[in-house]
Amino acid sequence: MPIAILMPALSPTMKEGRIARWLKQEGEPVNAGDIIAEIETDKAVMELEATDEGTLAKIVVPEGTEGVPVNALIAVLAEDGEEVNEADVEALKQSAPAAGSGGGAAGSSGAGDSAPAKAADAASQPAFATPSASAPAPAPAPAPARARGRVFASPLARRLAKEKGIDLSLLTGSGPHGRIIKRDVEAAIAAGVGPAPAAAMATAGGVQTGGMSDAEVLALYPQGSYEVQPIDSMRRAIAERLTLSKQTVPHFYLSVDCVLDQLLEVRKGINAEAPQGEDGKPAWRLSVNDFVIKAWALALKKVPDANTTWTNAGLLRHAHVDVSVAVAIEGGLITPIIRAAETLSLKEISAAMRDLASRARARRLKPEEYQGGTTSLSNLGMFGIRQFAAVINPPQATILAVGEGAPRVVAEDGQPVVRTVMTATLSADHRAVDGAVAAQALTAFRRYIEQPMLMLLEG
Repeated sequence: MPIAILMPALSPTMKEGRIARWLKQEGEPVNAGDIIAEIETDKAVMELEATDEGTLAKIVVPEGTEGVPVNALIAVLAEDGEEVNEADVEALKQSAPAAGSGGGAAGSSGAGDSAPAKAADAASQPAFATPSASAPAPAPAPAPARARGRVFASPLARRLAKEKGIDLSLLTGSGPHGRIIKRDVEAAIAAGVGPAPAAAMATAGGVQTGGMSDAEVLALYPQGSYEVQPIDSMRRAIAERLTLSKQTVPHFYLSVDCVLDQLLEVRKGINAEAPQGEDGKPAWRLSVNDFVIKAWALALKKVPDANTTWTNAGLLRHAHVDVSVAVAIEGGLITPIIRAAETLSLKEISAAMRDLASRARARRLKPEEYQGGTTSLSNLGMFGIRQFAAVINPPQATILAVGEGAPRVVAEDGQPVVRTVMTATLSADHRAVDGAVAAQALTAFRRYIEQPMLMLLEG
């Protein structure tokens, strides 16, 4: 019996992917554990591993294809000598779980086999659920359609909800495994469920365009005066997440100026002691950003009430400070994580950051290396930016924005002097972090920056 190879969900937030490269070709043998393809998500390029053995009988989705939904049929695996025709391919397409519904694995199902889809759906159900008062009430009550920030719904239900401006996250599905289907949306419309918050504004692929349709925007500019650049999956994901953040997270901002002169002297002295490698260059070199990461981690260790995450069930108070550091890559940005940064030495932070940044730019990070984190840090000082306020990366409650260190005139003992000063701005989620708590964390950060020897003594 032919085996369907489906587009896998390589991360909890993945909805679609791109076939970057097929490493096996039609007719080649495949063993369990073989890497058969490379899948490009909105953040990284991941390897697709076969879970069954056989012959790669048919590649359904050619490499380079964009926007392939999770659970879509991408290839067919057959037993040795088994023939696979177009009817077999169509049957596997029909028997696969609904595209975009989560789950999926290389060689994960045979024709008519829905067990993997059931297991994936069951594993992705949330720990807490708030039923919608407007949804139908079948018995027994179905599992909610939202899991890990995603909504499971049939394509027809999604289209109908989009046309009517219904927020699918407000509904409880009555379909298999809690999936929202057409009748759930129709019941919500009959019950007078209001439009989604974004529905009042024009959208483009789920991203608000400021209350104007594409046609209205294009009408403002003469034809030929612009070039339309297609929006790739990374840019669309960034737009959707940051729009959601600004709509749903009550941001507030605090800024502080930090004098860097002592830190620069300590950094210079430490780097001077670095041993020479075989190439004659220093074996390691600390950056100012390494000190900033360490100082922010220690500040949140000292003020643990600021190292929290909001959930409706309760505040998550984290045992360690996992710092997501923004790294610019082609087409967008990614935030690899320095885990338990408060426990690492400056040298360890420096080595980890170099490795993560290098693999981030090559889009070779694993999901666990950029998903999670308890706080974020964004440093634009190298671009000459003096001060800026960053957008919180949900579900985190804080992000620290760091500007350049530059000479400024400051007052000391009533006299003007020139010092190297850096401005740091903290964006905080007011649901999880109060103003006084955020101020304490930012004050602790400034103390570590201005007295860097404390990092060596307390870290």
